[in-house]
Amino acid sequence: MPPTGSGLQANIACEPVLDVPSEIVEVRYKVPFGLNVEPQRGLAVCTQDGEGGEKVGDVLRYTSQWKMGLPKGDGLLTQAAAFSGGLSWQCTMFNVMKAKEWGEVVEALLSNEQSRTDEVVLLFERAVSATGDEQ
Repeated sequence: MPPTGSGLQANIACEPVLDVPSEIVEVRYKVPFGLNVEPQRGLAVCTQDGEGGEKVGDVLRYTSQWKMGLPKGDGLLTQAAAFSGGLSWQCTMFNVMKAKEWGEVVEALLSNEQSRTDEVVLLFERAVSATGDEQ
């Protein structure tokens, strides 16, 4: 999870959206970043190969996202911060498939800005051939 060196990990299990064998591909970019993804057939589809490793036809499934929230944890300091209104920026993984409109995807992507983090994490679903090679 961002930022670089945070030591945080996210374990994500998701059902494939492609009707062919596929795999999840992790792409990381330093912020600011560029990305060529647009809505097609209800999916966020990559329209141009990127330097981070995404390829045309990959489907964006998750992106790191920053939102204001209470600190996470179960310690005394976390509880004290919650009572005192200690809101801060929290990073989560945004499920692109649950977006009700394209603007939510754009907002999640744009929340990865230099004032909050130094990188964005993107998870793409990519079709693979029967031999295991990328298509």
